[in-house]
Amino acid sequence: MKKNNSRSTVKLQDDDAIVLDNVTHIYTNAPVLKNVSLRIKRGEFVFIVGVSGSGKSTLIKLLLRELVATKGGVYVLGENLSTMKHRRVPAFRRRLGVVFQDFRLLKDMNVYDNVAFAQRVTQVPSRNIAKSVPAILKYVGLAGKYRAKPRHLSGGEQQRVALARAFVNQPEILLCDEPTGNLDPANSQEIMRLLEKFNERGTTVVVVTHNKEIVNQMHKRVIVLHKGVIESDVESGEYEPKEEYGTYDAAEDYRSLLENGDLEDFADPDDYGEDDYYGEADDFDETESYENYESPEEYDEDYESPEDYEDYESPEDYEAYADYGDDKAAQTYEEDDDTLEKYGDYEYEN
Repeated sequence: MKKNNSRSTVKLQDDDAIVLDNVTHIYTNAPVLKNVSLRIKRGEFVFIVGVSGSGKSTLIKLLLRELVATKGGVYVLGENLSTMKHRRVPAFRRRLGVVFQDFRLLKDMNVYDNVAFAQRVTQVPSRNIAKSVPAILKYVGLAGKYRAKPRHLSGGEQQRVALARAFVNQPEILLCDEPTGNLDPANSQEIMRLLEKFNERGTTVVVVTHNKEIVNQMHKRVIVLHKGVIESDVESGEYEPKEEYGTYDAAEDYRSLLENGDLEDFADPDDYGEDDYYGEADDFDETESYENYESPEEYDEDYESPEDYEDYESPEDYEAYADYGDDKAAQTYEEDDDTLEKYGDYEYEN
């Protein structure tokens, strides 16, 4: 993965949440995004849509700083991700919430521990965890499921656990990559209602999806990507994919760019010293490269049993949770108006 050496001169504003300035990203010798520029304000709710291969998931990875743009500037919450030092990435990611299509829950942990993990890794005091986790579970309609393992939950319930985990730390931005991809229409609508409620509390919400029914029902801002470029950007818009689009062939487009000489100013790995070059994308090992990233989303496959989390099993960490084993604690949390207040007045409806 080549380091971005282009200089961006975009002027950031105080209410900017996300800014892309002429961003191009080449992956495995093909351009997935080409000269993309957009600005998302704090508190907005935005859908990013497009056919398979249009660059939606790559855009999410750029915003998470899993990838560094080949060219152009990527700014999230005032941070320049193109020049961000690797050691700063974990702290940056803790300002975001992320929800994926495949839920990425820790399979051998129950619902409570899945959500609590997001706070334990950020060293939230146990007494605070004991209040905030039950509060957010009640908020998403899972107060009675705190002991259940993910395999005993429906798809809609698993995604609500994932939402609770993503939102329990009150992130400034919530990034959702196909959050309804594995859900039926009823559960999809419920997930969207929750996202809208989070947005009403001030969180910027960005949803990547191809679900045109959901997009058209919500009437939010809609950004359409096609062949790696922004085709349209409409407030309170709708989405109707065109039949002729098909799937984006990035390799074919890459050959066209080469023939036209449009790639001559792209970053060359020979321009960088040993300390600056990250290696080719084909050799990229996600787990190894993010060894300091303490997030359950990145380590779902590697940490699937409680024993893997022995560092979080001290008496201090579990003192409050031990008390949660009976129903007294649940009753106490339901009466804790101060804790529930920060999640709003949303009541889940079966």
